[in-house]
Amino acid sequence: MVKTASSVIGFLHALLTTKWYWALLVALGIFMEGVALYYQYVVGDDPCQICIHTRIWVAAFTLLALLMCLLPRRKAVSIPGHLLCVTAMIGFWERCQYLLDVENGKGNGSCEFFLGFPDWFALDKWFPFLFEVRNLCGFTPEIFWGISMAQMLIVVAWSLIAVSLLALVLNISKL
Repeated sequence: MVKTASSVIGFLHALLTTKWYWALLVALGIFMEGVALYYQYVVGDDPCQICIHTRIWVAAFTLLALLMCLLPRRKAVSIPGHLLCVTAMIGFWERCQYLLDVENGKGNGSCEFFLGFPDWFALDKWFPFLFEVRNLCGFTPEIFWGISMAQMLIVVAWSLIAVSLLALVLNISKL
């Protein structure tokens, strides 16, 4: 049993301190955006403002992870990359929590048909197929077994925060 636990810890350490970690984050981000697009274009559940904010955070950590895959592994690059990743995961969690609050009738009700970004960051104009608000907030679709997308996203967000913090700590201690 001890040998199994140490091998799992060794595997996690090896994974979280290499570029495989970043590659897996890229794959996860692409998968998550794909699921969102599936629900939008196949199922017909148009995204609300908060859903789009969530997609933007997913795109942010995906692009960061892609960049980290391409950059050389150096302390001057690695530690800021991991700090940005933790920041992106916390931003992702905050939007997911707000989405869940709105779904449960606890939010402040502020949801609009536009993102409110400045012209120099008009993602909804540049990539409307991905970032255009098309619905008002209120509910998210059921994923499976009575679990809503907002509930699932909270679990994913907390997991990603934990993993990104662990990766940061392991990389600080390794370098």
